[in-house]
Amino acid sequence: MISAISHLARLARTGFVFAREGVFALADPAPLPWPAQTAIRLARLIERPTSADTEGRLAAALTKLGPTYVKLGQFLATRPDVVGIALARSLESLQDKMAPFPQAEAEAVVVAALGKPLRQSYASFGPSVAAASIAQVHRAEIETAEGRKPVAVKVLRPDVERRFRVDLEALTFAAGQAEALSAEARRLRMIETVATLRRSVALEMDLRLEAAALSEMAENTKADPDFRVPAIDWDRTAKDVLTLEWIDGTPLHDRATLEAKGFDLRHLSHAIIQTFLRHALRDGFFHADMHPGNLFVDADGKLTFVDFGIMGRLGPKERRFLAEILYGFITRNYQRTAEVHFEAGYVPSHHSVENFAQAIRAIGEPIHNRPADEISMAKLLMLLFEVTGLFDMRTRPELLLLQKTMVVVEGVARSLDPKLDMWTVSEPVVREWMERHLGPAGRIEDAAQGAAGFLAGVPSLMSRGAVLVEHLDTITRDGLVLAPETVAAIGQAESRRSRWIAWALWVIAALLIWIVWLLR
Repeated sequence: MISAISHLARLARTGFVFAREGVFALADPAPLPWPAQTAIRLARLIERPTSADTEGRLAAALTKLGPTYVKLGQFLATRPDVVGIALARSLESLQDKMAPFPQAEAEAVVVAALGKPLRQSYASFGPSVAAASIAQVHRAEIETAEGRKPVAVKVLRPDVERRFRVDLEALTFAAGQAEALSAEARRLRMIETVATLRRSVALEMDLRLEAAALSEMAENTKADPDFRVPAIDWDRTAKDVLTLEWIDGTPLHDRATLEAKGFDLRHLSHAIIQTFLRHALRDGFFHADMHPGNLFVDADGKLTFVDFGIMGRLGPKERRFLAEILYGFITRNYQRTAEVHFEAGYVPSHHSVENFAQAIRAIGEPIHNRPADEISMAKLLMLLFEVTGLFDMRTRPELLLLQKTMVVVEGVARSLDPKLDMWTVSEPVVREWMERHLGPAGRIEDAAQGAAGFLAGVPSLMSRGAVLVEHLDTITRDGLVLAPETVAAIGQAESRRSRWIAWALWVIAALLIWIVWLLR
């Protein structure tokens, strides 16, 4: 009861901010029960005048409500299936920029996390250079054999876990109440949405996991010519602290500085698209927060990413799906693109492949008739997901995250080269993956790996088979032996069944007596 009251108090504040910012203008009251319709009408009475467009009101309200709600908005930006395409696009503008917490608190977190005085860990520890909802970054220095070396130290906000937990519990309570009252809320899977956000935030709050993601990407990309990631200082990394190599790079959004330093902007725009596709297709592991503030160019002209808190993964099936779709559109092979959806099991088999290919052609042909610099791969995927909805394709969260990331990557690349030809730039990476995995050599390798996996499992299968034969032999020789607990459970079940049969017989007998009495 007390927790419900506290949830309601927090949600009342949220509702007030939403009402003042005009968020309830986004709601369609028609499918809601009459109490909810009345509440929305009353809430709109205190709506303040604003110049923001309708979709922009939600982003403004979430920013005012603080870190948890900013994260919620960023998460919903990846779920157009839940909030709609227009609203998802508006939420992409949310910037996770917060006021820094005091220097003394940051130093106290570092000391507690590393278990030693600050001076034993760092030769110097400067003020915050960037602050977000979960952590902030400081520039520090460490002593090495070559002298002092600059590092970036990411520090978790004090008490951030408790604050997120309290806010997310209130959101979970609200989602549960909404689903209990509204079929529309159940359709939007509000409880599942909050649960997914909770898992995502939990991963971001353990900076060791971010370090592990960075380490995995470093392994995957060590031979890539145009890309690198910062090195991790594992001795100065813990759950609440992450220490990395300091990157002296130029942000990709600073076009003027990039030009002044003599970088080839066209080459950089190609590199960012091809790098992203390599990570997604080749590795199945990609940076899913590639906004311009996280992308730099070092002195050697290599792309360098920072902030690995949000990562995306694609399994082998999803990678093949993506590669064949892109290649199908590049080559205008719409029949093959349609078949891929059915082979992956994304579109139910009762639909017609030919009809689906026709729908895909309606997407592809208008794009191919446009100038190359106007073709958007991200828009293509968005239209594709819209069409697949007509053919009962279930939502694939990993593909939505990929599409959202591609929107951002494509925007950054076009800011460097407005005449970017997405198809020409993407084709070598996609073709290489197709030849490597779907060509004769790839099929032979897949078959060899499958055979190797089967052979590796043979000893285990034989061992389990021997145990099964032994059990069958025992049953044949001695009969089936039941454990005492099993015998007792069977006895209890039989006793209950007998009681129910007896009751049923008495009821039938009583009914017969009553019928006979009526017929007298």
